[in-house]
Amino acid sequence: MAAVLASQRAQEEEFRWLLHDEVHAVLRQLQDILKEASLRFTLPGSGTEGPTKQENFILGSCGTDQVKGVLTLQGDALSQADVNLKMPRNNQLLHFAFREDKQWKLQQIQDARNHVSQAMYLLTNRDNSYQFKTGAEVLKLMDAVMLQLTRARNRLTTPATLTLPEIAASGLTRMFAPALPSDLLVNVYINLNKLCLTVYQLHALQPNSTKNFRPAGGAVLHSPGAMFEWGSQRLEVSHVHKVECVIPWLNDALVYFTVSLQLCQQLKDKISVFSSYWSYRPF
Repeated sequence: MAAVLASQRAQEEEFRWLLHDEVHAVLRQLQDILKEASLRFTLPGSGTEGPTKQENFILGSCGTDQVKGVLTLQGDALSQADVNLKMPRNNQLLHFAFREDKQWKLQQIQDARNHVSQAMYLLTNRDNSYQFKTGAEVLKLMDAVMLQLTRARNRLTTPATLTLPEIAASGLTRMFAPALPSDLLVNVYINLNKLCLTVYQLHALQPNSTKNFRPAGGAVLHSPGAMFEWGSQRLEVSHVHKVECVIPWLNDALVYFTVSLQLCQQLKDKISVFSSYWSYRPF
């Protein structure tokens, strides 16, 4: 019996140390990591060092040279795009670029940054002076932080699925000068640590076409043969050109998210060991 009581006292002392010391050590570590992550999402004019610098990225693909170009990224916005498209049928070269008065917000980057800010807010509300009373309280905080970090990661790893009419209606199509030809659609999105540009070439289906018209649903990347209706026309994708470039600081951010989530889970696992006396042994 004495051995059992001694074991319980030892567990209680360890749990007290965990709540009073190690939890705050982990929270400080998480804050340091997320500060580094948040620096990767710095916006123009938001820091003391002035506007965020413009970064130029050369688009490329190992499978085609039909599309070449440079995208200029500034914070969470594309400030310039300069694209050359070689038409497959006649090798005609088309050039189009953003109008000088336009920028295109990358909502995925903006949302990921906002989720990091929410996670930081949750952590800073529990500074060293705060005393956790129960393991359940720590678990609740970790779950809330992990939810924000998972959402931040998912915004970068899971591009939106769009229908072709949604891409056609996007303001991105009106960003270019000269204006895009009516038989071209363009989409830009983030996938993991890459900035992706997709160009769709279209052709109109004749009213007497024998093809079975089946509008395509939403997708991250549509395939040749996908059909949709736009205005009074029925259109089909004839060619798809996808090019991309790696954004190094997005890769950094994803690593920080993964490390932070692992730290949260490790703390949850340690707390769970003492679950047998959460409900009746506050410290």
